[in-house]
Amino acid sequence: MSVLRFILSKSFFKTSFRILLTAAIFFIVLVVFLRFNTRHGDFILVPDLVGKNIEEFQSQLVGLDLQYIVSDSGNYNPEFKINSVLDQIPKANAKVKQGRKIYLTLNASDFEMIQIPKITGITVRQARKTIESLGFIFGEIEYVDDIARDEVISISHDGNELNEGNYLKRTSIIDFKLGNGKQ
Repeated sequence: MSVLRFILSKSFFKTSFRILLTAAIFFIVLVVFLRFNTRHGDFILVPDLVGKNIEEFQSQLVGLDLQYIVSDSGNYNPEFKINSVLDQIPKANAKVKQGRKIYLTLNASDFEMIQIPKITGITVRQARKTIESLGFIFGEIEYVDDIARDEVISISHDGNELNEGNYLKRTSIIDFKLGNGKQ
């Protein structure tokens, strides 16, 4: 009976009212603070920066109060100018807040030179996996008389024979001479 009497007492109602009033005031202050602090509804459209060089996108982002970070420049695409933007995050026309960082991937200055591993004496399947994993392009196949069928006899680039240890630019086309299984 004493619990029921406490729930119906004046002190319980006064305490409950004070708690609810404090919670309501705290909630209103929090909503007002968040509305001003997060600038809810204020946004900037991210410009399309793909294909633009550093000077072009730098002035454009500063004018919009956006920051940029070059996240990677190891890729090379011959269709784009050197040091131009290949990709951006967030994408063009995305809605972002002022001061947001835009992550950019720039076109590298050129492909790096890669050392040719030992390719001769292995099957064409193994050779294809090896050269493609290094970034080279699998070229044409020519069969020559050799007892080892589909084994790499020699490799070449632009008609010049390649040996183990030679250097070649990434994405170069490598042609193969394979054995046809005849002596």
